[in-house]
Amino acid sequence: MFESAELRQEVSKADYDAAVPALREALLDAQYDLLSAKDFPVLIIIGGIEGAGKSETVQTLNEWLDPRHVHTHGFLMPTDEEAERPPMYRFWRALPPKGEMGIFFGSWYSLPMVSRVLGDASDADLDRSINVIRHLERMLHNEGVLILKFWLHISEREQRKRLSALEADSDTRWRYTKTIERLAERYDEVRDTAEKMLRETSTGEAPWTVIDGHDHRHRTLALGKALLDVLRRRLDAPEAERLVTAAPVTAQGGNVLLIRSLDLAQRLEREEYRELLDKYQGRFARLVGSKAFRRHSLVLAFEGSDAAGKGGAIRRVTGALDARLYQIVPVAAPTEEERAQPYLWRFWRHVPGHSGIAIFDRTWFGRVLVERVEGFCSEADWMRAYDEINEFEEQLVGNGTILCKFWLQISKDEQLKRFQEREKTGFKRFKITEDDWRNRDRWEDYERAVAEMVDRTSTSLAPWNLVEANDKWFARVKVLRTICEALEKAL
Repeated sequence: MFESAELRQEVSKADYDAAVPALREALLDAQYDLLSAKDFPVLIIIGGIEGAGKSETVQTLNEWLDPRHVHTHGFLMPTDEEAERPPMYRFWRALPPKGEMGIFFGSWYSLPMVSRVLGDASDADLDRSINVIRHLERMLHNEGVLILKFWLHISEREQRKRLSALEADSDTRWRYTKTIERLAERYDEVRDTAEKMLRETSTGEAPWTVIDGHDHRHRTLALGKALLDVLRRRLDAPEAERLVTAAPVTAQGGNVLLIRSLDLAQRLEREEYRELLDKYQGRFARLVGSKAFRRHSLVLAFEGSDAAGKGGAIRRVTGALDARLYQIVPVAAPTEEERAQPYLWRFWRHVPGHSGIAIFDRTWFGRVLVERVEGFCSEADWMRAYDEINEFEEQLVGNGTILCKFWLQISKDEQLKRFQEREKTGFKRFKITEDDWRNRDRWEDYERAVAEMVDRTSTSLAPWNLVEANDKWFARVKVLRTICEALEKAL
């Protein structure tokens, strides 16, 4: 894979000076066209052998492009905040919005490769990381992100020469770290591990470009021309090709008996409700206050029929807690900032750290519910979302998150009763909108969407909890009891 990058290709100073002005102008033109169109973002990943010129290349790109619209991130070891969350959390937060460019100097490839070479991770760990990366890049591509991945390569002999010069110069010695020294001593292992990662993650949606880094002029021109070529082709393509979507998939449709067979007649009397509410709120408070919970986080995801009582259930959950311990994330139509990013971005940024609790009032399942039923995204988009959501939740749980997902279901008659009550009660009018009445007309469509959502995303790691909610007291107690049982099982 790296043979052609070890040929030591060179460009004369005269040829370099002659080529740079036109290349810089063309890159700026492409950047401004991207900014004007705001159709998609560009993500540039710079990786490579230590000493191959990664830092210098990133500096050159920032000089040649308008830096006001380039988001450059150098990823080192995770901070304490980042280490408490899934590994991909810090990369999701740094994604560029539509119309702009992001440069990742170090990326989701760096830590898995370094950990494997230094013996801190096994082959199985590396394979798992590669699988997560492939899922992520496929999703980003399907969301329209143009991903360009460059690997800068030099021979072992050239690396020794450059790192020796780096260490000997008092002005640059600070860059010669212990980690770089240890990686240099394992050049062959780095090369083999990098080859495996590049081979298994060089896909049609996110291919790798390997560049000979021996001559800085050749390296700079080769990367600049490759960037310009891919960006220009995407910008000049017809709109249908420029706005990437996944291949169409035929929806199967869920079995609505899953929803219709729920026993919505279950009820609690007032005294029993008060007794059980106190019991489970107290148990919940003790569990999240325990030492064992400090190694975990809790994510509560609430979905349900309109007027099913999500807000009331959430208030009984938070009623057991100190307000400093939790964050409620109300999810409505995406803002302009959120529409400029892949749809899971707005949920990733609220992932809690250790001992944190995040409560989502509406969730990432909006893509396979409202967006599906109302036609806000294509069938291809919501069909691929099932796999993307399962992968997202697997990363949360794998990092120690205790995830509880609730669907609150009421009957159509009960919903009508609650809608009418809200319209008559002054302080509840804000809870009822024209959209609620319109959604009611598509009751059967939502039933099918909910049933398929549960079929496809109720996993052993993150099962759905279906809550019979015609009686609000019964629903609230069931939610609290389920949370307590999940915490007890995990802790």
